[in-house]
Amino acid sequence: MKWQGDSRRRSSGGRIIRSRGKRRFEMGREPADTHLAPVRSKKIRTFGGNQKLRLFRCDVANVTNPEDGTTQKCVIETVEGNPANQYYTRRNIITKGAIIKTNLGSARVTNRPGQEGIVNAVLM
Repeated sequence: MKWQGDSRRRSSGGRIIRSRGKRRFEMGREPADTHLAPVRSKKIRTFGGNQKLRLFRCDVANVTNPEDGTTQKCVIETVEGNPANQYYTRRNIITKGAIIKTNLGSARVTNRPGQEGIVNAVLM
């Protein structure tokens, strides 16, 4: 797990001497790596007792056409590109900014599926 607390360095590069060590609540979770397959999700408890819907697998997306403002549920055929990581494309991993191929055409993912539990996209 990755520690997600404050940096141990100042903006100038100098070292900050901490008054305490790391804490468990500052620890991160492993990434969801949402990939192309029949839908599988899970509710997780977050800080303060709130909940997130972690999306592990997905094969449908809500695709919006910006010209007329309509939104349709479409089947995701494949991931055409992913600027977050070039290897995500061949593994069909969907993240924010990924280019997905649907039956309406190519679309860009506008939300974070691993955090929000759904895939929303805009036609290109």
